[in-house]
Amino acid sequence: MRKHISFVLLALIALLSPLYSQQAIPWRDPSAHKIRFVTIDKEVRLEVLDWGGHGRPLILLAGGGNTAHVFDDFAPKLTANYRVYGITRRGFGASGFSPTGNDIDRLGEDVVTVIAALRLKRPVLVGHSFAGAELSWIANSRPDLVAGLVYLEAGYPYAFDNGKGPSMNDFQDLRGPKNAARPADLSSFSALQKWYAQEHGFTWPESEFRQTWDSTPDGRPMKEHNFPGLKAVITVVKDPKKFASIKVPALVIFASPHAHETWMDRGSDPATQKTVEVYYTKLDALKEKQAQAFEEGVGTAHVVRLRGAHFIFASNEREVLREIRSFVLELK
Repeated sequence: MRKHISFVLLALIALLSPLYSQQAIPWRDPSAHKIRFVTIDKEVRLEVLDWGGHGRPLILLAGGGNTAHVFDDFAPKLTANYRVYGITRRGFGASGFSPTGNDIDRLGEDVVTVIAALRLKRPVLVGHSFAGAELSWIANSRPDLVAGLVYLEAGYPYAFDNGKGPSMNDFQDLRGPKNAARPADLSSFSALQKWYAQEHGFTWPESEFRQTWDSTPDGRPMKEHNFPGLKAVITVVKDPKKFASIKVPALVIFASPHAHETWMDRGSDPATQKTVEVYYTKLDALKEKQAQAFEEGVGTAHVVRLRGAHFIFASNEREVLREIRSFVLELK
């Protein structure tokens, strides 16, 4: 009898130990960065990631709904040539937030404060999407601080508008089809990461999903997090400050033409396919008009068009790295 009980107990332990181990061992970010916080004021500290490296300092700024961890896979590819940092904007991820004073002037000053705190000499700023507004603010307000700017799908009217390109409303009026994760895709963060790669054709670091998604008590992804800083970003995009000049060297990369997301070309019904084609035809026309306005209106800009996704540093990693290295090599 005792042998039978011992056998049952051992069997239960063997069955449950993998589940216990999975819960007992907390997930750790595998990216090789150090984390520090830079104090902006009594309410706000900004998370700064430091991937190390050697050479000219390079600061990565995430798009409007992301944290600096979105660069966890991309940043290490730059450390052979540069000292690489990333800043998580106020109101996102681990950075603090103040409910007042969150306009583009404040967001730009935050970047200036971090540059001063890190004692960086004329870094290159690399911004994705909404970060283009911060890049252009610095180019106009503190051009002496930076050696150059890299706009990664960030050269939209909130970053440059001299009246000769489309308006931000033209872009916002477009509505493309969307695809949502299924319950099975939310069984774990690794499953969510796999689903995203299958649906979009490129992957995000799991660390970024863990930053931007709420989770259940047992650690499964639940829904995208509604960061308090999103309201400020939306306000800036809807009513952008008119930046009509860029006073420092700039590399401006557009995803043009915009590549279809993988799910759109995989068994979609004819109506969806038609919607996709109409959406991208209109989007590509607006992008080309904006790229031409940037090209013709900014003498310091080198405009590059790559067929890829909005997260161009993920969908076209090799090409983007090549363009950045070539651009920085020419800077003084």
